[in-house]
Amino acid sequence: MSELRIDLERFQDNVRAVAERVAPADLLLVVKDDAYGHGVERMVPAALEVGVRWMGAIDLSSASRAKAIAGDRARVFCWQTAGGDEIAAALDAELELGVGDADYLERVATVAAERQQPALVHLKIDTGLHRNGVRREDWPEFVAHAAEREREGTVRVVGIWSHIAEASDAEDDAARAVFDDAVAVARAAGLDPDVRHLAASAASWHRAEFRCDLVRIGAFCYGIRSADGPEIPGIAPAATLVTEVVAVHDGVVELGIGWLDGLFSTLAGRMAVGTPAGPRALREVRETTAVVDAWEGAAIGDEVRVFGPGDAHESTATTVAEAIGTVGEEPLLRVSPLIPRVAV
Repeated sequence: MSELRIDLERFQDNVRAVAERVAPADLLLVVKDDAYGHGVERMVPAALEVGVRWMGAIDLSSASRAKAIAGDRARVFCWQTAGGDEIAAALDAELELGVGDADYLERVATVAAERQQPALVHLKIDTGLHRNGVRREDWPEFVAHAAEREREGTVRVVGIWSHIAEASDAEDDAARAVFDDAVAVARAAGLDPDVRHLAASAASWHRAEFRCDLVRIGAFCYGIRSADGPEIPGIAPAATLVTEVVAVHDGVVELGIGWLDGLFSTLAGRMAVGTPAGPRALREVRETTAVVDAWEGAAIGDEVRVFGPGDAHESTATTVAEAIGTVGEEPLLRVSPLIPRVAV
């Protein structure tokens, strides 16, 4: 049996460390993709216990579930561009919506008018990443239109936000200048947003000037550092994937996890697992089992860490992801994630 174990105390320690680092800006805990696979229903109550009052997700499912748990204890931001029925569902769930183009603003305003209750929206300026957001040249007209919708009572602009590329300090500085100008233009148009948010995990950690009023941080709170980035002081993985020895023979040990469970076959020779006798290199990944070097006294049922915080010298989730991401200099295709059972 393989099992993903979540250390809620470790997660809460991470959240505290992140919140202290980014203060006085508020922390928005990102819970997208079922809280990075940790489980929304598990992580949201733990976050609320340590004072998190903002959460967010790109996907409507994770955001709605987070809001259902948090209620009035946290504001929840969802930045997925949705269709009419999904907009209605998001507003019914009391989500705040990220709006990055004029057509979407109109759709949101139309649904809000039908509900006779203003939609809370965060307007997105494209500061250079070009993922989405309103282009700089279109921004004055866009915010003027948003101000009209606010006056008529169909929307309330509560935030202005963007993503940055984090490609270089110089490019990020240029993006921040675009963002600051966009906020000034919005305010000149009559808007008075509650919060400005620009930075995600890496930028918010390393550059205080990017924190504004609110920072969106996901990975660091779960103990996952940036790919190819430095270790983060005070942060450790909250999740540990464990499996069991299912066979011992000919100087090797077989583990009860394979590529059908999502363990990439390309990880063979590129990561270590944590055993009762210390780290052992992963030698081969088969359909339902994986092979590592044996150790003295290895027995069926012994517990082995596939990845975790690293204190048993196992790989961390980040080092596994880095090993998946490249072979030499060539990127690998990404396939299904590990889908083990979960325990707390």
